[in-house]
Amino acid sequence: MITTLRTDITVKDICDGFVYNQLEGKGLFGLSGKLTIQPEYQRNYIYADGKRDVAVIDSMLKDYPLGLIYFVKIAADKFEVLDGQQRITSFGRFVTNKFAVKVDGMEQYFESLAPELQAKILNTRLTIYECEGEEPEIKSWFKTINIAGVPLTNQELNNAIYSGPFVTLAKEEFSNSQNANIQKWSAYVSGSANRQEFLECALDWVSKGKIEDYMALHRKDTNINELRTYFTSVIDWVSTVFTDVESEMRGLEWGRLYETYKNQPYSPQVVSDQIKNLYADPYVKNRKGIFEYILGGSTDTKLLEVRVFDEATKKSVYAKQKAEAEKKGISNCPLCAIGNNTNKNKIWTLAEMDADHVSAWSKGGATAIENCEMLCKTHNRAKGNK
Repeated sequence: MITTLRTDITVKDICDGFVYNQLEGKGLFGLSGKLTIQPEYQRNYIYADGKRDVAVIDSMLKDYPLGLIYFVKIAADKFEVLDGQQRITSFGRFVTNKFAVKVDGMEQYFESLAPELQAKILNTRLTIYECEGEEPEIKSWFKTINIAGVPLTNQELNNAIYSGPFVTLAKEEFSNSQNANIQKWSAYVSGSANRQEFLECALDWVSKGKIEDYMALHRKDTNINELRTYFTSVIDWVSTVFTDVESEMRGLEWGRLYETYKNQPYSPQVVSDQIKNLYADPYVKNRKGIFEYILGGSTDTKLLEVRVFDEATKKSVYAKQKAEAEKKGISNCPLCAIGNNTNKNKIWTLAEMDADHVSAWSKGGATAIENCEMLCKTHNRAKGNK
């Protein structure tokens, strides 16, 4: 890869023809149209938080260095930003009056700054390395220089590695915070569009967890029909089965659950009633497990992490069972006592026993002292949910 140091380009040069498109994924442009600030392999703009974007402007006003910026030369007089997109977009947005900074305690947009401060910003010279090389070299360098700072997410790296028409179209759909569907998706998907979490989730679902294989296979596709259709199918299925939206739904493995249970019939009203009952049950510790528990026929109580008996209850029940067992000359494990093996008369220590529901929680048994019995670990594990 060939690199050339450039110190002749100013903020004013970059902002000539600067276009900031609110629809992320469609690119940002500057340098009289010669510079693509957000090529398809770049992450979305994430500095618009009133802190990091403001810090960029403060740095220029205080003569702090902005750090190295890297351009890729893609043709004669045509460039892409390899590194520095967040900084460039920040000062481009400021110069075009998209946000304000505090100067002497007052909020100031660029147009309201004193002329000398405007000139100071516009005349700031940037330190830029202009790079030329083959795509694999550029992508490898892109990964290397992004190790520091705000780390790239796995999906941002994948977007860089497998850039092409498929990634461009996928980002327009799933990495666009202006997409009207984002609000609905957010009920079931964790993260933000800007950091590629929605795109990563859609790819994870359709690829059954093999995102990189899927992106490599579809890299040159000129449509995302399969990706969009599958993602929509999962979301529609979830919202049909579970008519009540709960916060614990967000971030669950809906792709896996869809594949496992999509052919099972469910009554949305019955499901809704089951959820309400489980949410009201004080013994359910893991509400996130409620949805898979219901989909699976309400049998796997491990998903709910049903509250166990406290130590005081276990010690009290253990002491009572031990005293009664010693009086009768039998094991203090009720199941050992009725067996025919060598443990029929064994007195187990507290550490060798587990607390169990006499009447299973799933069958209405409460986690209360009157429904507690101590079993040896072997019998407790074998008993399960019987």
